[in-house]
Amino acid sequence: MNKPEIDRQGIETIYDNPYISLYDLHYSGGKHYLNASRRSREQLAAVKTEEEFKKMVPDAVSCVVIIKLPEEEPKLLLSKEFRYPVGQFVLSVPAGLIDAEDTDSKTPALTAAAREIEEETGLKIKENDKLELINPLLFSTPGMTDESNAIALAVINLEDLTSLTQDGAVGMECFDGFSLLGKEEAEQILRGGHDNDGNFYSVFTWIALVSFVSGLWDREGSR
Repeated sequence: MNKPEIDRQGIETIYDNPYISLYDLHYSGGKHYLNASRRSREQLAAVKTEEEFKKMVPDAVSCVVIIKLPEEEPKLLLSKEFRYPVGQFVLSVPAGLIDAEDTDSKTPALTAAAREIEEETGLKIKENDKLELINPLLFSTPGMTDESNAIALAVINLEDLTSLTQDGAVGMECFDGFSLLGKEEAEQILRGGHDNDGNFYSVFTWIALVSFVSGLWDREGSR
């Protein structure tokens, strides 16, 4: 089946903002589709060629962070972050937008991941830690937006937890502490579908929980 063809010249900007905009996409046959996007009109996923689409840099990165302490089982590090659209503190992973300067590096998503982890947890990636991609690009809700995230994995070796802090939060970021989960507690949250306060969480938190309890994070043996 042939896919609908977009009229690149017919895209209408309904709302323009540096962080999220709304576009009316015009497709062949007089079809219209509203698209919320972090991208400029010229960089929308919908207007990219097949080759450009396959080489896209994601908008943001979400991080699965595993903490390894001496003589202890690995733990999954999550934060309680206030998410304005849902009006609640929800279990979240360290995450943030990939900045323009990040694209100067060979691995923009990992460059952004290291920065966001340090900002939101106080932890710096060291030489004996692991930082790699689990997935280069995932669309969060492709029926509504072309927003995309890379999924990064960080395995961080610590002597203790004294360096954990949320003092590096910037802008409108608002945090209310950390959750350091062992495998059993992570499994309980997965089975229950909500955190210990009864709040739902994002798909990226679900990915982190599944990666942790399934052992995906350690598929090649963590350092």
